[in-house]
Amino acid sequence: MDQTFEKRKKVIYDFICDDFYVPMKIKEIAIILQIPKEQRDELKEVLDALEGEGKVFVSKKGKYAKGQAKRLTGTFQANARGFGFVIQEEEAEDIFISEENIGGAFQGDQVEFVITKEADGRGNRKEGKIVRILSHGTTKVVGLYEKYKSFGFVRPDNQRVLNDIYIPSGKEKGAMTGHKVVVELTSYGGEDTKPEGKVIEIIGHINDPGTDIMSIVKGYDLPVEFPERVMNQAERVGKEVSEADMAGRMDLREWQMVTIDGEDAKDLDDAISLTKEGEYYRLGVHIADVTNYVQEKSSLDREALNRGTSVYLADRVIPMLPHKLSNGICSLNAGENRLALSCIMTISDKGEVTDHVIAETVIQVDERMSYTSVAKILEEQEMPQKPESEKYQSLVPMFLLMAELSGILREKRKNRGSIDFDFPETKIILDENGKPVDIKPYDRNAATKIIEDFMLMANETVAEEYFWRELPFLYRTHEQPDEEKIRKLSTFINNFGFHIHVGNSEVKPKEVQKLLGKVEGTPQEALISRLALRSMKQARYTPENTGHFGLAAKYYTHFTSPIRRYPDLQIHRIIKENIRGRMEGERIAHYEKILPEVAMQSSMRERRAEEAERETVKLKKTEYMQEHIGDIFEGVISGLTKWGAYVELQNTIEGLVHVTNMKDDHYDYLEERYEMVGERTHNVYKLGQQVRVRVLGVDRLQRTIDFEFCDVEQDYDD
Repeated sequence: MDQTFEKRKKVIYDFICDDFYVPMKIKEIAIILQIPKEQRDELKEVLDALEGEGKVFVSKKGKYAKGQAKRLTGTFQANARGFGFVIQEEEAEDIFISEENIGGAFQGDQVEFVITKEADGRGNRKEGKIVRILSHGTTKVVGLYEKYKSFGFVRPDNQRVLNDIYIPSGKEKGAMTGHKVVVELTSYGGEDTKPEGKVIEIIGHINDPGTDIMSIVKGYDLPVEFPERVMNQAERVGKEVSEADMAGRMDLREWQMVTIDGEDAKDLDDAISLTKEGEYYRLGVHIADVTNYVQEKSSLDREALNRGTSVYLADRVIPMLPHKLSNGICSLNAGENRLALSCIMTISDKGEVTDHVIAETVIQVDERMSYTSVAKILEEQEMPQKPESEKYQSLVPMFLLMAELSGILREKRKNRGSIDFDFPETKIILDENGKPVDIKPYDRNAATKIIEDFMLMANETVAEEYFWRELPFLYRTHEQPDEEKIRKLSTFINNFGFHIHVGNSEVKPKEVQKLLGKVEGTPQEALISRLALRSMKQARYTPENTGHFGLAAKYYTHFTSPIRRYPDLQIHRIIKENIRGRMEGERIAHYEKILPEVAMQSSMRERRAEEAERETVKLKKTEYMQEHIGDIFEGVISGLTKWGAYVELQNTIEGLVHVTNMKDDHYDYLEERYEMVGERTHNVYKLGQQVRVRVLGVDRLQRTIDFEFCDVEQDYDD
């Protein structure tokens, strides 16, 4: 073993490749090659290097062999604590990559890796080692600039970018300490060197109003301004509805119909009509005909596909379509002629759709209603004074009919096993400078449920028709949960006396629904509901119909929001071509070709938007709590780990009581019991326990909140 390292590698690799070789352990290889005992660490080094290059493979029993390590590819996702995961598009399970096996990979890189350890069935996941970086997925980083003597560093906002970015002198573009900037990476660094880059944009000072949200916008590379050609096209097509536009359409302008949305909504893309004859309801879901203005392959269409979806941030909306369309001619504004695509369903008193028609229509909405107003009208029916009902007297019978049908449809969905994750969404109230003045749970009232029920019904009806027509289409699919994740959930809830039945290696949606029913009203409700949700796969868009697990629906699509979602716009185009008798050979082949890419792009853009929205909410929660340092709040323990207890407040804000801030004792985390127990006092913290916490501090860059326990109410079940 006195050769150079590369020569040693060649000798050992040639030996392992020899036809007479059988898989051996290090000791066996060392004896045959006459390698002294004191040099066996060097042998291990050589074998590790060969394994890293994918030339040899080590089995579970520690035996080395040639060519068994299959090279796989995926996307690297870093974790702020140094390790990471490789995500494979077609695989349910992510591959764990320890810090020493990252191989210089950067967040978002496309990588080649080998499996080093298989899952053991006891909760330990597959592990891997990155052997090659195929391409870099991150080219720009947003962060806080800090200037030193003749150079600077940028501290990344994205916690998955693990190192500060070095900015050489002259590459800072005039940035000063405290500026939020966009950096273009020029080097990804190595074992002993930091990544390097140049500042290409100064967003603003960290304390300037709007800089925080714009940093998130830039960090997720969300397009803000529309190109000039897109704006010009929107101006040309966004004309008022003419007689020529209405020709050949079903005229529903005499039908009583309303829009029901949030008070601040401006893009109104769905209207509702409802009547009843005998035991049958006639429900009309009328959706803005956006495709009339956004022609395929036009500048508007290409930009909409690129954006994929509108993005709703705390202080702004980044629309998929220019305001001239989204808030103008495509918005179903009351009292104005509008073009629509209508799904008109005949529904029995059992909630069955007995007949339906999908048609190009012209409509005129009678009233723009809000969820709050409709909910008040429904509540007032039990009261002597009815001010809201008197204001909308002519519409009240329709609202009562809506509540009646909504209840029937909801009960029918419940009976088939549809899962309703009723989490309180966060409503953030901002002042004129974008500063949060109040944070509270978003009210999901009777009116929001009515619209939800009617939209689901229309989506299912449209999906089923086009499935049986056997035409190219886009579906909203939600696959069966991964068996291993469900088994982990089952093991977890057993600690609280709950059970979920898993039959034939799969779980039925009704079983999840039953579990949520059992935990409703218990201290563990929020936690178990969240864990159940995390056990689910992500819904996505696909050209194949595989059903929707969460809704327990055989057929499901997104038909009802073409102003803000590209998949809805895409299927409107297909529906209209079919209605007009054009869906034949050439057009069918065209859609079969483009739909897989449209589905993938739409799913990716949806995830990007959701992540940006979540980051904005976390940021504003942190900013809000900065003004409440020292204040005391009531909350519930929502999570326990070895580093502390997470507490969720009544206003949906969550923070961490770190073990170092539990000063009354040393606490150990007992994973099998999901408890933290004090060594001396035997004080116990449990999931779901009601607690009072004081706000210790916040980190706006990492978007974290630190709490400490005040006087603690003891065990909730004692």
